[in-house]
Amino acid sequence: MTQVLLDTAADRVMTGPLVDRHGRVATDLRVSLTDRCNLRCTYCMPAEGLEWMPDSHVLTDDEMIRLIAIAVEQLGVREVRFTGGEPLLRRGLERLIAETTALRTHDGVAPETSITTNGLGLAHRAAGLAAAGLSRVNVSLDTLDRERYATITRRDRLPAVLAGLEAADRAGLRPVKINTVLMRGVNDDEAVDLLRWSVDHGYHLRFIEQMPLGPRESWDRTQMVTAAEILASLRTGFDLTEHTVDERGAAPAQTWTVDGGGPDGTWDVGVVASVTGPFCGSCDRVRLTSDGRLRNCLFAHKETDLLELVRSGMDDATLAEAWRTAMWGKRRQHGIDTDGFVQPRRPMSAIGG
Repeated sequence: MTQVLLDTAADRVMTGPLVDRHGRVATDLRVSLTDRCNLRCTYCMPAEGLEWMPDSHVLTDDEMIRLIAIAVEQLGVREVRFTGGEPLLRRGLERLIAETTALRTHDGVAPETSITTNGLGLAHRAAGLAAAGLSRVNVSLDTLDRERYATITRRDRLPAVLAGLEAADRAGLRPVKINTVLMRGVNDDEAVDLLRWSVDHGYHLRFIEQMPLGPRESWDRTQMVTAAEILASLRTGFDLTEHTVDERGAAPAQTWTVDGGGPDGTWDVGVVASVTGPFCGSCDRVRLTSDGRLRNCLFAHKETDLLELVRSGMDDATLAEAWRTAMWGKRRQHGIDTDGFVQPRRPMSAIGG
């Protein structure tokens, strides 16, 4: 069993919310439903894919719902985001969403529930996901060019993704958000076109700096398209007005109003500067992998094995205490942009986005 992190600090709180030693409170839970994916994005995994986890190592639906319930009812979690791999590959997704949205926080509020998906299959399931209680979707999309899409993902599926976005919008899963990674010499010339297209369709675009979470040794800091470069490119086509720090809160994306907000005042764009402008000081996230490992940071090197604790017969109160203990040990920052940074052993598909 992964060693549960322990700390002997006298002021460590073992009741209440998920607080770390730096005073941050985790209210946003990212739950990876599977490490499997139906794309092979070049920055995420090798062309042949990865060795998937055996089913016996993955949390069952009941185990997952139990842990989410502990997080919401006992630990102060107010947002639940289902991720992968690709979450639409999880057969019990609609049930997981329905069970999650039926939960209530200590003050009687249902958790906001969303998914991050590559969009494949969303066209056929958006209405059902909305009926189950899903609030909104984030769809990963790096290009509007079909040939480029096939090159980046190693699959010719762009029309299916675009159909999924339209279906999500029709189903009321708004705001429909799009996550885009720009890669130097690959799609970094599309920033303006992507934003114009997103604004025209009413989607909310978020650019994300490429992070070292793909195949080992595949990330090159000098080849990453930075937030500053993204903004400089966008300003060649749009007038951007930065939102205030107070408006941002704990959100990872810094946002800008586009061309005065447009006719309905909702036009905006976000940039997640995970590497050049990390938001660790306001981070409110905690992660649960599909095999039941608790990670207090996307780039953590230690995990707490909740799957083994659940299957050993541990009660909810003790599981909650193990969760609080793991959260207390969270580092101050991930350190991607430092010389001493070490990439996590797990790839993004196994951690969850």
